[in-house]
Amino acid sequence: MSLDTVVEDIREQARARADEVREEADREAEGILDEAERDAEEIREEILADAQRQVEQEREQRLSSAKLEAKQDRLEARRDVLQSVRDDVESEVAGLEGEKREELTRTLLEAAAAEIDDDEGVEVFGRADDRELLESLLEEYDGFSYAGEYDCLGGVVVESSGSRIRIKNTFDSILEEVWADNLREISDMLFEQ
Repeated sequence: MSLDTVVEDIREQARARADEVREEADREAEGILDEAERDAEEIREEILADAQRQVEQEREQRLSSAKLEAKQDRLEARRDVLQSVRDDVESEVAGLEGEKREELTRTLLEAAAAEIDDDEGVEVFGRADDRELLESLLEEYDGFSYAGEYDCLGGVVVESSGSRIRIKNTFDSILEEVWADNLREISDMLFEQ
């Protein structure tokens, strides 16, 4: 065997070994690429799932927020309607005239007078527009006198001079009591569902 043949054999073996190493490296590289692609796909799926969860959570939060806002708007509208009805009732009560006003005022004055036992005198306050009516009604009561104006829709505020008792029998106080006692029923009638 000549030196050239030996060199050629060595080269041939080196080429064969280089081809084996290259094929093995290609297989390893392909395996690494496959694994990297699988990892990338898993990461992409996790990111997509997270994004979908976040979108769903955001949608739920916005929907919940919108429902709460709509509920608050409905409640505000109901309060406005109830206040409007109350204002209308107050206007009607304030506008009572003639015998009806006299009858209601007399009833409230009688109820207050029944609670006061005072020999020293009783002062009666009322709405400015009701002064004549009150003075006329007070002629029937000994020791009772008209004492001045009271800001109200009507009725009387009666004070005993001696015992410092104060009875507030105004249309306002009666309306407030009736309104509070019947608010649920009023609301149900206005907002039947």
